[in-house]
Amino acid sequence: MSAEERWSSRLTFILAGIGAAIGLGNLWRFPYVCYDNGGGAFLLPYIIALLFAGIPLWLMESALGYRARAGVPGSFKKLIGRKAEWIGWLVVILTVILMAYYSVIMAWGVNYIGFASTLAWGSDPEGFFHNTFLHLSPDILTLGGMNWAVVLGAVISWTAVYVSIFRGIRSVEKVVWLTVLLPWIFLIVMVVRGVTLPGALDGLVYYLTPDFAALTRPGVWVAAFGQIFYSLSIGMGIMIAYAKFLPDRHDLVRSGFLICIANAVTSFIAGIAVFSTLGYLAHTTGVPVPEVVKGGIELAFVVYPAAISLLPLAPEIFGILFFLMFVTLAVDSIFAAVEGISISLGDYIGTPPMLLSAMVSAGIFLVGLL
Repeated sequence: MSAEERWSSRLTFILAGIGAAIGLGNLWRFPYVCYDNGGGAFLLPYIIALLFAGIPLWLMESALGYRARAGVPGSFKKLIGRKAEWIGWLVVILTVILMAYYSVIMAWGVNYIGFASTLAWGSDPEGFFHNTFLHLSPDILTLGGMNWAVVLGAVISWTAVYVSIFRGIRSVEKVVWLTVLLPWIFLIVMVVRGVTLPGALDGLVYYLTPDFAALTRPGVWVAAFGQIFYSLSIGMGIMIAYAKFLPDRHDLVRSGFLICIANAVTSFIAGIAVFSTLGYLAHTTGVPVPEVVKGGIELAFVVYPAAISLLPLAPEIFGILFFLMFVTLAVDSIFAAVEGISISLGDYIGTPPMLLSAMVSAGIFLVGLL
């Protein structure tokens, strides 16, 4: 493998790995899962899951690509045998399906950057999100019409994804400096703003008050391991593809520890930003913190916009910063997955990388239109 096809430095590989791991799961999923499964006590099974499952499985995946010098199907074929090759292709197919819906959520974030500039959701963020913006159909079997605002957001999003990977790891190396460092800067700003708001302490108390009795419930441990797998993108083959381009004698164990721990720390800090702001929302609206806490998509597109609208100073700016952080986290995760898919396909077909990345991006974009 030529020098041009390798990571230029250990730091760029670590940043790329951090970018692939840190995503929306850190921002909207971890805080709620932590709160809902024992608060501060949840950190114990979370750390155990990180040390005994997350890091070992991350290293195992990376070692496959490092040893085989191939994408996911190629690695299974070379190191296990042709009969195991289908496992790699199954990973590729599942990643395509996952990115098809994940990218639509990214497109919503692009739309909300514009909405935040005018606080377009007004006094009813939930009604705005479900009805005015999404135009939800009655059920999953009723597709409804095309939402052109979301299509435009998806076009912008996928353009950013393609620009990030069109030259392979050379593009990725340049982009990760922006897509990894920028969300951290935004997150620090959101933490500082959050903890200085009235009622912030109430939110943090609900987030981190330990309920040690929860540790006896199997579901709490399942949630901890599930969060680690989700957040580190275990089983998606991204690190198999990325490790293909590592130079010989790279200290993979050390890089793995740095990447996985950075992911966990980011999740914890994101919880501080989210729950301090939710504490302020509860304080301002006069309702208990548990009544304003929601997980999943509604946390990002309903609860947080409601809190942003109530900020006493420059709510539009903080709204834009939040959704810029949201989009950059999503773009980073998606282009890592798309690059992994492209590398896997590139082992089997001779399509130039620029064209192959364009084909993969366009294909997932079209699937996402559904």
